[in-house]
Amino acid sequence: MSHSFLTFAEVDTMKLFVFTVVCAFLHVSYQIPRSHWTLLPNILVVEVDGTLGQQPLSCIELPEELMRIGNQSQGIFWKKNGKEEAQRGNSYLVRLEESLGGGNYTCHSKDGSLLNHTVVLISEDETKRRKILVKNDKEDYLKCSAQNYNGEFHCSWAWHPSRVGKVAFIKARRVSDNKSIQCSLDSGSQLWMCSSDHSNFSCTVDDSVRRISCLDKQHCPYAEESQPIHITVYVKTKQFLVENYSKHFYLSEIVKPDKVRIVKINSSVIEWSYPRSWSSPYSYFPLTFQIAQLRGECRRCNNPCTDSKAATTTMVQSPNICQFQVWHKAKAVCVRAKDAICDSQWSEWSHLSLRGSKKNRRHNKEEA
Repeated sequence: MSHSFLTFAEVDTMKLFVFTVVCAFLHVSYQIPRSHWTLLPNILVVEVDGTLGQQPLSCIELPEELMRIGNQSQGIFWKKNGKEEAQRGNSYLVRLEESLGGGNYTCHSKDGSLLNHTVVLISEDETKRRKILVKNDKEDYLKCSAQNYNGEFHCSWAWHPSRVGKVAFIKARRVSDNKSIQCSLDSGSQLWMCSSDHSNFSCTVDDSVRRISCLDKQHCPYAEESQPIHITVYVKTKQFLVENYSKHFYLSEIVKPDKVRIVKINSSVIEWSYPRSWSSPYSYFPLTFQIAQLRGECRRCNNPCTDSKAATTTMVQSPNICQFQVWHKAKAVCVRAKDAICDSQWSEWSHLSLRGSKKNRRHNKEEA
């Protein structure tokens, strides 16, 4: 019976082979993510594609400060979401697995003092199904509108039922300003500012109604828009997942006048005026009005202007207060408005009952 023994050279070769295989496995299993970038100071966005990965963090980033503390850096310890981690030292490797790995990372000195903190947000591949917002009836995530041409607009959204989040970042610009735009958050006033050579936007967030309100301070309502507005809203969840949703438009495409004020002059004449919020002078920003005269009133309808059958519908354009003689058999009348020049949205209907009951008079007063 013969025995074969490995030589020292063969043993060293096998060790080198095993080491190479292990290193290759680790390299494949824990790759550096595709990219990462700073959203705001101390907020890092890490893009992942579903594979395992690592993202390095540094506690003390300035070389001179690191040299000053010397060996004390070995006593630095880390916490993730308030829970102490096993890793020690100035560097920390965030383990990434699919959408996991995000969190609030803090580093502390040996005595427990806070040295630095980084919030890591995970951004998944945009080709995957969106998870935070849901589409509206027009198959879009953001719904934007403006009451006039003064440069102010609003964008709203709907959270996914199981993933209600918060706004993490807002970027508003004219399309041509992409390279020069600078955005920041005034933490005191919670006002987002985006400025460039050609535009100056300010935005606020209203979490109660799930919308943002923005104003282009350099917009001139009397000049034609040469570049559309591009708005991007970054939203994050409690699981530190972040997604961005964008929309671009001209103000003329999203303008929607407020409801007109309508009153009854006498038994056969009604009068309405431009919404107070509409741009002036009205001769430069004219509105077209649609008048619907109703044969009867639908008492159980949610909206009698849309649920009732109109006897006649008339289009009127006027730069001033408008008066209109109604059909003698009409029981109610509805009026709405839209921009007379651009093909924009209609306002909501204003309803006026032509009957004389106390209930209808109270309803007409509320409409006005």
